[in-house]
Amino acid sequence: MQTQRAWDATYDALAAPRPRDTTALRRRLLRLSVRLWWHPYWETVPSVPVARSELRQLTRSREAVRAA
Repeated sequence: MQTQRAWDATYDALAAPRPRDTTALRRRLLRLSVRLWWHPYWETVPSVPVARSELRQLTRSREAVRAA
């Protein structure tokens, strides 16, 4: 969850108008993507695409609750 939250925050920072230090943000997003993609958890779930989607949705819903 922590890595997915960091990925979402980095993605949002890149999507903002005129972000600062885009190179560092892109590199961070790439590192986080690799960390998420190769996490050992994905070897234990029957449907990886569904599990990845559920992780993104769960993370976003928790962030929405925190923001409220």
